[in-house]
Amino acid sequence: MSQGALPGFRDFYPEQLATRNYIMSVWRDVARRYGFVEYDGPPLETLELYKKKSGDEIIGQLYTFTDKGDREVALRPEMTPTLARMVAAKNVDIIGEASVAADAELLAVAIDVIRAVGLTSQDVRARVSDRALLTAVLAEVGVKKAEMPAVFAAIDKTGREPREITLGKVEKAVSGAEARRGVARVLDRATDLNGLAAEFRNSPAVMEKITQMREYLNFLDALGVGEWVDFDLSIVRGLAYYTGKVFELFDAQGEFRAICGGGRYDDLLSTIGGVNLPALGFGMGDVVLTELLRSRNLIPSAELGTEYWVAADDDSMLPDVMTVAGRLRAKSRSVEYALKSQTLARQLKTASSAGVRNVVLLRRDDYANGNVTVKTLADGSERRVALDAFLNSL
Repeated sequence: MSQGALPGFRDFYPEQLATRNYIMSVWRDVARRYGFVEYDGPPLETLELYKKKSGDEIIGQLYTFTDKGDREVALRPEMTPTLARMVAAKNVDIIGEASVAADAELLAVAIDVIRAVGLTSQDVRARVSDRALLTAVLAEVGVKKAEMPAVFAAIDKTGREPREITLGKVEKAVSGAEARRGVARVLDRATDLNGLAAEFRNSPAVMEKITQMREYLNFLDALGVGEWVDFDLSIVRGLAYYTGKVFELFDAQGEFRAICGGGRYDDLLSTIGGVNLPALGFGMGDVVLTELLRSRNLIPSAELGTEYWVAADDDSMLPDVMTVAGRLRAKSRSVEYALKSQTLARQLKTASSAGVRNVVLLRRDDYANGNVTVKTLADGSERRVALDAFLNSL
């Protein structure tokens, strides 16, 4: 029998789980500061939900099966379609937000999460783009509507494969020679918003989107995250449901995969649930973020040890040990004690090995007078205190 988790799944031993819990606590805290509320959905969804979002080609990327009700089911790979279904199913009165300010607010949340775990703009860069701007630019250089998906797919690989391969894909996808040269020029100016504005200054469609991008960047400056942001029109986000501003966060050294990504998906709620509302969001995984934090020595030391171990110098005092343990736990303290007969020396050794900080020692004669001894294992110091006074001090 295999001793490891199934491929694609992870075991979380105490130290790994402590790290993940730390990252998730930061996510929750930052989201709360921005006024977000938490929700959840089932880990399984109908396969049809993902077909609506991404087409039949998505099937090969999912874990799917037919359940006992003869329904095609998929293990949920992301939350966005589930959110769309939940909104539609509940018919909630939600006001969609189409403004550029909402796009800026969303990216600010993602950057604030990164900042809250101790990383800086020297460690992480947010690369931003706009699929609507890219569409307008490609149309202006002669790329036909039917050719757009293949060109988007080619551009999406920019930076992950040699330029000649990207241009080779463009050559196959685009019929017009002038349009192909136009795509190459766009790629040359992908990180130069002013350069794009100069080339397409006579195109109202392109200039409208460039104006919106400049507004977006100004809002990010106002939110205090502008120094983290780089314009890069080659950021496409492979998922076809994105419709406008998109972004990805990368480590500045290029050692790891993208830390997070997201953007605007104004048509998805309508596609999945028939609710015509603009929407936007992002997803961030803990795996790459953990690797980056570890490489920068920014993962806090996990405090796994129990706070108190209750021990006695007499085996017959187990009920007294349980009583003290219960009173400590009522004070929200973590407590352990020996569940079977052990010498006091053995109990102290076990407590030390388990990383326990303090031992509450019950000595028969002293305990009968309402006193206990609190021993700090780190330095071996002891203090004799009245039990009630000790508990009231916690």
